[in-house]
Amino acid sequence: MAPGRRPSSLWVMTRLLDVHGVDRLVDALAERGYTVIGPQVRNGAVVYDELESAAALPAGWTDLQDGGTYRLERREDDALFGYAVGPTSWKSYLFPPRVGLWQARTDGDALVVEEEPLASGPFAFVGVRPCELAAIAIQDRVFLGGRYADRDYAARRENAFLVAVNCHEPGGTCFCVSMDTGPTVRTGYDLVLTELLEGGHRFLVEAGSERGEEILVELGGSEASEADLRAAADQAAEATRKMGRQLDTDGIRDLLRDNLEHPRWDEVAERCLTCGNCTLACPTCFCSAVEDANDLSGEAARTRVWDSCFSVDYSYIHGGAVRQTPRARYRQWLTHKLGTWHDQFGSSGCVGCGRCITWCPVAIDITEEVAAIRAAPEEES
Repeated sequence: MAPGRRPSSLWVMTRLLDVHGVDRLVDALAERGYTVIGPQVRNGAVVYDELESAAALPAGWTDLQDGGTYRLERREDDALFGYAVGPTSWKSYLFPPRVGLWQARTDGDALVVEEEPLASGPFAFVGVRPCELAAIAIQDRVFLGGRYADRDYAARRENAFLVAVNCHEPGGTCFCVSMDTGPTVRTGYDLVLTELLEGGHRFLVEAGSERGEEILVELGGSEASEADLRAAADQAAEATRKMGRQLDTDGIRDLLRDNLEHPRWDEVAERCLTCGNCTLACPTCFCSAVEDANDLSGEAARTRVWDSCFSVDYSYIHGGAVRQTPRARYRQWLTHKLGTWHDQFGSSGCVGCGRCITWCPVAIDITEEVAAIRAAPEEES
């Protein structure tokens, strides 16, 4: 059974916890041997890092996001999850930026090749947003769904415990509603938290797996009232209404396929720095390259590193790069993410988190680019 998948026979268990219940949750996960990762404030941003206690969560902070803009501000309350998403994603732990593949050395006349050891100990991710759950599911299909599974990803993903959080504070660049990935969680979690602030700081907690139910029983709490459930539903409706962006996805694959020579590609190329920030911040992009190193002692090593389709060298073959211009590289990224990803993996490659908009230094907006192409399709010659 896939991690976090709810068995069909499991009935939904929902409890109400006070704010201290989150601290008990972190302790319960650590006691079970999980490496607990959660959101924290570092260098002016909410990032994911190892979590020793709930005291390290970004209590009372929110993020203001727009194209090319991100900053933290103090809230008027002590919400633990009162922000949208930061520059990092869970991809950094499941598909790290650098992973050793193998090392080789000489032993007399023999050559000894050893694979790098796999990651040890399961992860527990606390604070996974609905769009990020969707992103993890997409990367599961990329790395585990084909004929050959990626051994490093599989080791990191195996037994990962996912504590999701329903959104109540979407960012200015969020458009998860358009991508049908939020703002509420549907599946793929072990526990899901809904933070309620009015009438007292508390959390609705729902179990989505047997091991999630086991921890929820241990945490205790009280029975959720109808008023609490209504408050959670109202909060989800308000988050939907406050969504910062929207993207019309109707027929988008064919729209992009039929407009490969649209003049909009030239317009965006004049602004694009081809820096690759959008692909690095994206929770689903998976381009990689390998680096080889050796020395005079006879030792060698191969390392897998993140790469980007915005790099000229990424499409290099004999004779030069296939995509030499910013126009070609931006078009490749956008048409793959929103179009041909469907052909490869059966879904869009975008979850509407808005990171590519926020962290683009020149504020290129994926929703704006698609809207421009849709508004003025390429004229037939």
